[in-house]
Amino acid sequence: MVMSWYSKYLSIYNVPLNKVSGTTIKEIQYKLKALESANPLVSIVLIAHNEETRLLSCLWSLSENRCNFPIEILGVNNNSTDKTTEAMTLAGIKWFDEPQKGPGHARQCGLNNAKGKYYICIDADTMYPPQYIQTLTDQLKKPGIACVFSLWSFIPDDKHSKWGLIVYELLRDSYLKIQSWKRPEMCVRGMVFGFNTELGRKVGFRTDIIRGEDGSLAFGLKKYGKLLFITKRKARAITGNNTLNADGSFFNSFKIRLIKALKGVRFFFIKRPEYKDEDSNLIK
Repeated sequence: MVMSWYSKYLSIYNVPLNKVSGTTIKEIQYKLKALESANPLVSIVLIAHNEETRLLSCLWSLSENRCNFPIEILGVNNNSTDKTTEAMTLAGIKWFDEPQKGPGHARQCGLNNAKGKYYICIDADTMYPPQYIQTLTDQLKKPGIACVFSLWSFIPDDKHSKWGLIVYELLRDSYLKIQSWKRPEMCVRGMVFGFNTELGRKVGFRTDIIRGEDGSLAFGLKKYGKLLFITKRKARAITGNNTLNADGSFFNSFKIRLIKALKGVRFFFIKRPEYKDEDSNLIK
C-alpha cells in the first residue's frame, strides 16, 4: 500500500497534547531546531487559535521540509484557551501572543515580527508537503512576483469520502484556475500564501474584517507585481474539513459552492478595481 506523505502526521492529528508521545515531541523539537536561523531568508509564520490537538502535526510536517536557505518558524497564539501555547513551547518555536482575536490580527502580529525577506503564512490545522517551503520561495525569488498562492486538499473523514473529495477538489481547482486569470486575489487562502515581506508591510493585513484578510492583502499587492498561482503538487497542503462540515452533508457543501460559483461566473473575465465589504463580514 502506498502511503501518503502526510500519513504519519495524521497519527497525532486531533490528538490531545498529553497523548502525544515524548519521542515524537523530541523528534519535532530536534528537527525544528536544525532548521532555525538567526538570519532567515524566509519567515514561516503559523497562527493558532485553540489548536492544541492539531498544532504538533503541522509543525512535524514543517520540520521535515527540505530547503536550501535559512528560515525561521514563528508562532502566533491568537487568544487560545486550550494548551496551544504549551504545544508551541514544547516544540521549541519562538511565539508571540496576539490577544485581539481574528486571523487579520494574528497574521499582522507575525508580519510585525518576521525577519525574513519572504513571508509564508501557515495555519495550525494544516500539514505541508516536504518541498512546500522551497517551492513557494523559488517562485517568490523571481523578478516581478509580489506573492504566490497554491492549492489544498481536505483530509477524508466519515462525512467526506476520499473519492468524493477527489471529484470535489478537481471541480474546485478548475474553477479557481479560471478565476485566477483576471481575479487571482479571489483564489488566495491564507493557509497556502506567501509574499515579499517588505511589500506585505506596505499593504498590511486588514483587521476590521472577519475573513478575507489574505485575499485583501493579495489584492493590495497587485500594484507591486504579479500574483502567481502555483498548481504543482509539491505546493499542495492538506487541511481539516471544518469549512465543509459546517455545511452539513457533502452534497450540501457541494451545492452551496456550486451556486456561489455560478452566480459569479459572469465576472470571471473582468478585472475588478475594488471590492465592497458585506456588513456581515465587518468586525463591529
